[in-house]
Amino acid sequence: MNRIEIRELTKEYGRTRAVDHLTFDVLPGRVTGFLGPNGAGKSTTMRLLLGLDRVTSGTATIDGQRFTDFPDPLHRVGALLDAQAAHGGRTARDHLRFLAAANRIPARRVEEVLEQSGIASAARHRIKSFSLGMRQRLGIAAALLGDPAVLLLDEPTNGLDPEGIIWIRELMQGLAAEGRTVLVSSHLMTETAALADHLVVLGQGRLLADSSMEEFIEARSTPKVRLRTSDPVLLREVLAREGFEMASADNGRWTVEGIRAEQLGAMAAREGVPVLELSDERASLEQAYLDLTADHAQFAATR
Repeated sequence: MNRIEIRELTKEYGRTRAVDHLTFDVLPGRVTGFLGPNGAGKSTTMRLLLGLDRVTSGTATIDGQRFTDFPDPLHRVGALLDAQAAHGGRTARDHLRFLAAANRIPARRVEEVLEQSGIASAARHRIKSFSLGMRQRLGIAAALLGDPAVLLLDEPTNGLDPEGIIWIRELMQGLAAEGRTVLVSSHLMTETAALADHLVVLGQGRLLADSSMEEFIEARSTPKVRLRTSDPVLLREVLAREGFEMASADNGRWTVEGIRAEQLGAMAAREGVPVLELSDERASLEQAYLDLTADHAQFAATR
């Protein structure tokens, strides 16, 4: 199934515990957003999964196997952890050819991923001349080289222009729709909200949340309705009898906390109050994330 399985994973650097008894799964068929403040343990967890750091205790496996035990790891897992890692003196094509040859990947895949990542026209250019966004695209091309069933991407939109961000979003969602396992770490809440189906959130090396995007936001949202009515006086009286209070908003609209649109609409209909607009409001991913992680940030500015 290409399931990523993290079980009681712990990593200590001297007296610092970067990952603390972490347990979660990343399932195929969806994009999982991997969130957390700086120092939360996201990159360390990815490095442990790829065998780049030694586990202190616990396990990080894919279908029960360690990455380092796969005979053909790039055919199973593609990863982008550091877009700056490619040798600057090589061309993009030579960098990918080297990876392909070392991992018994057909040479035709080099041209395919150059096209897929949008850098075919720069294939003969030396990597040291690339912008950060082009290096990101090259890193993603390398991750896709073995046509893997599992993708691990750390900040894949870093340095990309708007067109590139849309491209990576559609690419990841398309790969997940094919049944692949996609784990994407990011600090960009807007992009994560548009990209991910599921969230895993860390704080100080510990698991804070493991839920669908909808459940994550819903759990941290206070019910609130935004509306417009031609008879605010009557509606205010109706709501007051039920213990709710209308507050003035913008452009002649009103908000009511602690109630949902369906409930308020039924009240208004029962009392004959005309309602011209009615919608539920809920917290954004950014608001819900900050609410959860406020006490787990390693660095925070004073206000």
